[in-house]
Amino acid sequence: MPDELSLVLAQSLVGAVESSGGFAGGVYLRSGTPGLLRLAVLAGLPGPLFRPWWRMHVNRPFPVSEAYRTGRPVLLSDAEEAMRRFPQLMAGLPFPFGSLWAPITGRRGSVGVLVVLRTSTPGQPVAPADGDRLHRLGRRLGDALSGLERQGVACVWEGEPAPVQLPAATAPPVRVGRFDWDLRSGRVSADDELCAILGFEPAAFPGTVDALAERLVPEDVYGLWALARQTAESAEPVVRRMRLRGPDGRSHLLELSGRWARPGGDSPAGRLTGFLVDLGSGPVVPEAADRLPRGILSLDRLGRITYANALAEDLLGHPRTELVGRPVWQALPWFGHEAYEDHYRAALIADEPVHFLARRPPSRWLSVSLYPAHDGVSVVLKDTDRPAYTPGSLTAPGLGIGSTADRSSALYRPVALAIALTEAVTARQVSEVVTEELLPAFGGRQIAIYLLNERHLHLAWETGFPKGFLDRFDGVGLDVRIPGVETLTTGRPIFFESMQRLAEAYPGIPIDADVGARAFLPLIASGRPVGSCILGFDRPRGFSPEERTVLTALAGLIAQALQRAQRYDSEAALARGLQDALLPHRLPEVDGVDTLGRYLSGTQGMDVGGDWYDVIETGRELALIIGDVQGHGVAAAATMGQLRSAVRAFALNNHDPHEVVSGTNRLLIDLDPGQFASCCYIALDPATGVARAVRAGHPQPVLRHPEGRTEVLDLPGGIVLGIDGDASYPVTEMRLEPGAMLALFTDGLIERPGTDIDEGIERLRATVERIGAAPLADRADQVIGEARAATDRPDDIALLLAARWAGTGRTRRPPTAGAAWPDLWRTFRRPDPGSTEAAPGPAS
Repeated sequence: MPDELSLVLAQSLVGAVESSGGFAGGVYLRSGTPGLLRLAVLAGLPGPLFRPWWRMHVNRPFPVSEAYRTGRPVLLSDAEEAMRRFPQLMAGLPFPFGSLWAPITGRRGSVGVLVVLRTSTPGQPVAPADGDRLHRLGRRLGDALSGLERQGVACVWEGEPAPVQLPAATAPPVRVGRFDWDLRSGRVSADDELCAILGFEPAAFPGTVDALAERLVPEDVYGLWALARQTAESAEPVVRRMRLRGPDGRSHLLELSGRWARPGGDSPAGRLTGFLVDLGSGPVVPEAADRLPRGILSLDRLGRITYANALAEDLLGHPRTELVGRPVWQALPWFGHEAYEDHYRAALIADEPVHFLARRPPSRWLSVSLYPAHDGVSVVLKDTDRPAYTPGSLTAPGLGIGSTADRSSALYRPVALAIALTEAVTARQVSEVVTEELLPAFGGRQIAIYLLNERHLHLAWETGFPKGFLDRFDGVGLDVRIPGVETLTTGRPIFFESMQRLAEAYPGIPIDADVGARAFLPLIASGRPVGSCILGFDRPRGFSPEERTVLTALAGLIAQALQRAQRYDSEAALARGLQDALLPHRLPEVDGVDTLGRYLSGTQGMDVGGDWYDVIETGRELALIIGDVQGHGVAAAATMGQLRSAVRAFALNNHDPHEVVSGTNRLLIDLDPGQFASCCYIALDPATGVARAVRAGHPQPVLRHPEGRTEVLDLPGGIVLGIDGDASYPVTEMRLEPGAMLALFTDGLIERPGTDIDEGIERLRATVERIGAAPLADRADQVIGEARAATDRPDDIALLLAARWAGTGRTRRPPTAGAAWPDLWRTFRRPDPGSTEAAPGPAS
């Protein structure tokens, strides 16, 4: 017995599908995982074929997520509207269908989503009444779920979706009438149901076989008498059947049973009992299907085989007993291939016939046609020859480029492409992903991406075209009549099976040496033009409706990724500009102390972080500061600039170290509640080497003593800045001897994925100890060298070295470090002792 929750969901879903004129539907409910919806009930569609849609996060760009988040229905009349608004949905279901998505709302907001799929209505928006009706049903279902929760029923879903068979369309009911026929007297007694089938009022039925025969056509009357005679003449009890045409023209099934009693018998003499069955609209007639020169299967909407004719048994190699009652992909495992499943999905969702070729292992080829209806699918099978592959054909599984695996790759590659695009940050990375994922899926050899800027298309990426061929189209205006422009201005993809067709459509357009097909795709994101994408093939080929739909949907995904990349590029440029302006361009020169700072950006996302360092002269002392603001991008860079300015202001006003850090902490809380940063501030007296250090949640500095011994300091400290305005920050006093070096750094230098941070600290300590008394720039090279060589650096790095030496007036060498990696890091230093350089400055 189904549980109460399943019954409530199923009842509501069936009512929603029927009232909305749909052919399938589902209910998504919250799960125990925050933000995750699960498909709880699925009606009119086989669950295993829709497994990728069983789980949906509320932040995904899908209509079910939008309906849940906004609390408003999402109404999609056709595939074109769905592709424009939700390209990810159409990338996985590239079929023409309409859909309605309504939130299920309870006392605490959305608890799920009610979904109805129905026939596509191109150019006709969904009637507001349909959306309002489904919205009301969603609220009513939400009230029912609230009632269950008050009874202690948890209205969350964790398992697989419960399958629901939708009721068949309204049809005449199946009726059974009974009669007794006395062969001696000709009298017939009939029940009310028989009278209704034959069109008599029960009281008006004269009770004779002649009156019954008057309602039948002559040929059926003769058959009826012949059947009665055969029954009467049999010495044994017999059952005979025949079909009769009723007064309304529909077929009825007549069954007669009885025998003619012999002398001494105890049965009524010459009496027959009959049943007349009115089959309503009429199911599949087995004998008719068995006569067809085609294999016939009948499937319900859940994919279960309900009938198989004799030729289907032969073509499929299984008797009916092994077929009927089982899902088709279980009875015929080879039919469960993802490409054939996709055809079955297309028939169910598009509600249109689908034709394809299939190979029954090991080598028998079948022509398969699927004819969907409200209550099931008819499958027609026929033997066929091994097909010859033609370019672009998707109907020849197992044959080279046109194989089943290739076709499914073309239809399922959107998933891989969508995942890869989420990891692509820059426009170049997006273009690389498209080249690696899209071209192999469709057998393409060339790709070009143009981006729109000030009403001109500029070539951003190309591969496979003859060198220099596309230069003539770079910077072309939107008023030029070429396919790459028109696909964007019209918003419609343009396909050419060959370059000859392209030349015929655009006379005079430059043509490269290739003769293959071309696809021109508009890149439009959220209704805004981004650019256009050109796919080239080295041979002529056609584009099936599925391919066109998938390519159009993929173009939407690519456009969204490029739009994000353009926003990122703008933000990254602004953040780098901010950071360049805010980090010190020159560190102060102070006798007795050399300082050097370096910054190394992370590789993941190539984003700019909030790490910073500074050196400030404060009268008798030199302030050494390093810090790390949470996050990356413009916000982190801007906060870093504000903190650097605050620290500098407090320090230049001769505040004690703990006052500098405490004041900066309170300022950060006022400026940006919720933002936090770590910091280490050391005030060093160059003359005496006395240092006063304050630490706010920052990694401990590393100190190398003059004799080479190196230790990680153990400075007491307070919590990170920005958390508690009353936090205290203790001051630790220590002394740097001449020849000692202090290393301040951010956590990016010591963190490695999968390793403990203590290992990173020890690795840094050992490196500093091992480098000896080399020039400060060489020491920095060795400290930061391992991080610089890493291909995967999740965070940026700031490093500040301070080395104390005795005496003044020493000659200095010009700076030597930094030139080899100008785009990744910068070196700021006071020249080393012994240099002949007259004035210090930034390293080149």
